[in-house]
Amino acid sequence: MNAQATESPESPEPAPGLTLVSHEGKPYRFDPGALCLELLPTGGPGPFARYEVLHTPADLVTWAGRSRLADGLGLTVTEDELERTRAVRDALFLLTADRAHGRPPRGAHLDAVNEAAAAPPLVSRLTPEGTRVWAPGATGTQLLSTVARDAIDLFSGPFADRVRECGAHDCFLLFVDTSRPGRRRWCAMEHCGNREKVRAHRARGARPDDRTTP
Repeated sequence: MNAQATESPESPEPAPGLTLVSHEGKPYRFDPGALCLELLPTGGPGPFARYEVLHTPADLVTWAGRSRLADGLGLTVTEDELERTRAVRDALFLLTADRAHGRPPRGAHLDAVNEAAAAPPLVSRLTPEGTRVWAPGATGTQLLSTVARDAIDLFSGPFADRVRECGAHDCFLLFVDTSRPGRRRWCAMEHCGNREKVRAHRARGARPDDRTTP
């Protein structure tokens, strides 16, 4: 991820994806393509710990409401559930990075995801209007199980080979390319994509004119 990328606390989430803020303070939309990958920009292991935004149970409740799960969970999270969520997120972060770079998965990371997925997930209900709502009384453990099961679906599904890291040299955001062409390179075209365009344009302008005689 880019330096100081963090979830914007003020931006609404009208569509799947997150609103992040760049090192320069500019907000941009990032859609990682899967629920489980939406959790990764909230922090991470090692040097990525400085991006941590899940400091309290309320922070995880806020994240869930801005995720593609949408609001209305009536979620209750304990301190222990928050700690487990951060631990599984860190394992999932490394598991996803390994997948993006063609490295074999590590057993400890698989165990963390599988253990979380073994718990009961969030329960959905069908309304008379034909819409889906979440059953009341959702817990942090159910939320984490749902995220872990989504990860299992991703890594065992048809888009497993499209898990990627942003192509910018200083961005480590991870996403799955679900587009039909399968040529996505950037976390967001409006952010790293545009930065790369500007960099390439400047590089072309700095080259000597091949037609000029020395």
